[in-house]
Amino acid sequence: MAFKIIASQCTACGACEFECPTAAIKFKNDTYIIDAKTCTECDGHFDTQQCAAVCPVPKTCVKA
Repeated sequence: MAFKIIASQCTACGACEFECPTAAIKFKNDTYIIDAKTCTECDGHFDTQQCAAVCPVPKTCVKA
């Protein structure tokens, strides 16, 4: 399973992009997106999903 970013809630701050250990987050069409093929939910890297942990808007980075 992968995480996704709720585009309508994303402020495009960029915090998530730099925290992703697999570089699955990219800026596209004025918002950030998560590549489901690359996202590992930080498994093997961290105990919590880094995109959700650093996002300033609660429940913007969620399980797909």
